[in-house]
Amino acid sequence: MFEQCLYFNTTSLARQLEREWTSAFKPFGLTPSQAFMLRVVLDKAPLLQSELALEMNISRPTATRGLDGLERLGLIKRLASEKDGREQEIHPTKKAVELKDAINAASGAVTKRLKKVLGNNNFEDVVGQLRCISSALK
Repeated sequence: MFEQCLYFNTTSLARQLEREWTSAFKPFGLTPSQAFMLRVVLDKAPLLQSELALEMNISRPTATRGLDGLERLGLIKRLASEKDGREQEIHPTKKAVELKDAINAASGAVTKRLKKVLGNNNFEDVVGQLRCISSALK
């Protein structure tokens, strides 16, 4: 019935992928959203909340909620910014830095398994197409 429906098929896929990454990040006490956000912070810190939102293609209020959760877990800290006095810089804590390799490995294992199931070229083609669609709809 919905074979040609972009919304139905992408949300169906999103639910399946959510289960995969939920399982991967559960040992760290993180949701997939938190883990991906933390990975950005670990790779690009210090960064402003607006920069994080742009990098993750999310709204600033969504970024705030995610950062609040990471802060409660002791994984990020917010410091006064010299770049923009209206925003704070986001920095990973020592606890977060200690998790970096394990979180990246957990995510990499899911990606590796999906590439095996789907085929490397198919996987890369689909991700590329989804990124193009997302950019076109902005």
